[in-house]
Amino acid sequence: MPDLTDCAIPAFLALLGLEAWIAARSGQRLHEARDTAASLAMGLGSVLVGLGWGSVVWAAYAGLHRLAIFEIGSGPAAWILALLADDLCYYWFHRTHHEVRLLWASHVPHHSSERYNLSTALRQTWTPMTALPFYAPLLLLGFDPVLVVTVHSINLLYQFWLHTQLVGRLGPLEWILNTPSHHRVHHGSNPRYLDRNYGGILIVWDRLFGTFEPEGEPVRFGLTKNLGTFQPLRIAFHEWVAIARDLARARTLAERLGFLFAPPGWRPGRAIAPVRGTGHGAPVAAQPEAV
Repeated sequence: MPDLTDCAIPAFLALLGLEAWIAARSGQRLHEARDTAASLAMGLGSVLVGLGWGSVVWAAYAGLHRLAIFEIGSGPAAWILALLADDLCYYWFHRTHHEVRLLWASHVPHHSSERYNLSTALRQTWTPMTALPFYAPLLLLGFDPVLVVTVHSINLLYQFWLHTQLVGRLGPLEWILNTPSHHRVHHGSNPRYLDRNYGGILIVWDRLFGTFEPEGEPVRFGLTKNLGTFQPLRIAFHEWVAIARDLARARTLAERLGFLFAPPGWRPGRAIAPVRGTGHGAPVAAQPEAV
């Protein structure tokens, strides 16, 4: 079945142009030509990868659904339940992709821009294979594959408009919905903003699981150590290369496992700063272990 996000590409580009025009008229420098071009290139690559990978996902969804323990159906209640369940799965998918380095390698391209505008929403991974296990429970619970694919597309479509600085706070909606203000925090490299606000449509999961942070101080966008490049191949694969380099230098099995599954920034004999999570991982010195 067609991906709704692919069908929305013309609207994405039109809204991106509108944002750039409004920003220019108001004297705001939200865009930089090379950065926007890199984001668009990442988006195009993601679409091309998705043309092949989408078939694998659909086959996996269909196979998992045959093992379902319930049959939830496709009525209005099923749609509401599916939207909520998908958003909860997205929260944990998103959170673990910040907290586990192997998964972070797939997600980090989305955070690599030092700008924050609607083109940033299109700066997507070229290695989406890490997402499949997080949505498998929906099929096993009995949600129809078409329903799962559709509500997930709705979730991603919603997130597009979050990537802008032109929209301020939205009053009471900030308590329930993920908003541009909340998502600006998520893209911040300020210490207080690291690894916060993982929600897709709803922000209630972050409030419930202790990862919420309101927007306060000005947001510094990008990574704690920025790439300094607009080359799509490096943006897409730099962390995979870094993992391979670290594995080659690892001396023990424990170190290899740490480089793969510990939080980003982990190093042997060092600990990750516990404040505000670990997804952009700045390692800090730990006390020597007893011998």
